[in-house]
Amino acid sequence: MEPREFANIRGKLNKTQKEISQLLGTSIKAVHSYEQGWRNIPGHVERQMFLLAYQTLVDRKKQRPCWKITDCPKDRRDGCAAREFKLDRLCWFVCGTLCRGVVHANWKEKMAICRKCEVFQPILDQTIVHE
Repeated sequence: MEPREFANIRGKLNKTQKEISQLLGTSIKAVHSYEQGWRNIPGHVERQMFLLAYQTLVDRKKQRPCWKITDCPKDRRDGCAAREFKLDRLCWFVCGTLCRGVVHANWKEKMAICRKCEVFQPILDQTIVHE
């Protein structure tokens, strides 16, 4: 997550730096550093920001399960953590899913794939930074 994306999501959530720091369980100084680009945004903070954006900004009633969107074969989806834990609209939120048939090694690798995926696109559509 880039600093501008973090700040844009915070703005769309209508939260001050202090309010978002409380929601994230971090210091206001950390939030300021994320937005200024002085500190890298940790994966757990990125994940929480996207979850808050999803819950607040995305019309979840229009969301279909990931396996329908991606036309995931039944044998693959039956062994996927997203299906097991009933997170088929939040598949991007957990590691260990079988996105495109592969379990990704870490959050950064997973998000590189998710950012290109139709399941995650509604979040990006709501949080994109326009120049």
